[in-house]
Amino acid sequence: MTPIPILESAEVLQGRYPVWLCDIWGVLHNGVAAYPYSSDALIRYREGGGTVVLITNAPRPHRSVARQISELGVPGQAYDAIVTSGDVTRALIEAEAGHGLYHLGPAHDRVLFEGLQVRLVEADLAEAVVCTGLFDDRTETPEHYRDALAAMRAKSLPMICANPDIVVERGSSISYCAGALGAAYESIGGTVAYAGKPKAPIYEAALAMASHLRGQAVTRREVLAIGDGLKTDILGAYDYGIDALFVASAIHLDSRTGLTAASLAALFAGQASRPIAAVERLSW
Repeated sequence: MTPIPILESAEVLQGRYPVWLCDIWGVLHNGVAAYPYSSDALIRYREGGGTVVLITNAPRPHRSVARQISELGVPGQAYDAIVTSGDVTRALIEAEAGHGLYHLGPAHDRVLFEGLQVRLVEADLAEAVVCTGLFDDRTETPEHYRDALAAMRAKSLPMICANPDIVVERGSSISYCAGALGAAYESIGGTVAYAGKPKAPIYEAALAMASHLRGQAVTRREVLAIGDGLKTDILGAYDYGIDALFVASAIHLDSRTGLTAASLAALFAGQASRPIAAVERLSW
C-alpha cells in the first residue's frame, strides 16, 4: 500500500481545496491554550480565498463554542463559521419532545437545551438520556458509571450522545468524553444515537454552511477535512466521501516517538479510512 505522505506544511493543499472543515480540540487548542501556529495557518488559508468551517464534536451550540475558543486564544479571523455536534444533536433532542429527559453530563452543558421544548428530569423518572459527557472528566472514567448505565439499560432507555469523541487531550493529560459513555452503554446492549462526527448529519450541515458562505454549491471533492481523531475525523470524512488530513496528537501516537513514517504506517495498518496526508501539527 502506498505510504501516507507526511507534509511539512498545509500550505501545499491551499489551491486544491477551496473549503477546509477543521476540527477544533486537538488541532486548534489542547483544552488549556490555543496553538498560535494553527490559527495562523487558517488565517493564511482564508487570505488566499479559502473558506474555513470549524467542525467539532463539542456538545454545545456554536455560539458557546465560539466564546470558549476565543477565551483560549483562537482569533475570529481564523474561521468563517462553526458547526458543532451540539447544533445537529438538538434535532435528535427535539424528536423526544414530551418525554422526560435525563441530562447525563456537567451543568455547563445545559446550554444545549436552551430554546428547546424539553422536560429535564432525574434519572429514575427518565424516558430517554441525553449524554454530553462525564460529570467530572478530570477525575472520572467510564468505570465510575457502570451501575448508572446498567440501571438505564434495565429500563431500556435510549441514549442521545451529544459528543461521539471517546477521549481528548487536556494539556498534557487525556480526558474521557461522552462517546466513551456511549460506547460503554452500547457494550451492554443499550441504544445510542449520534449526530456528530463520524455520522453524516454534521457533515451535511457543514457543507450547507460552506455553500452558503461561498454563494454556490460546494461539492465533496472541493472539501478537505482536518482532524486528529481516527474514529471521528478520519473515518467520518471517509464515510462521507471527502479527503482528510491527519494531524498527529497524543490520542493516537506516543509522544516519545511522534509522527514518523513507521508510526503512521502502523497507525493506519489495515484501515480502509486513510488520510491523503499527515502533518505533525497544522501549520503554514
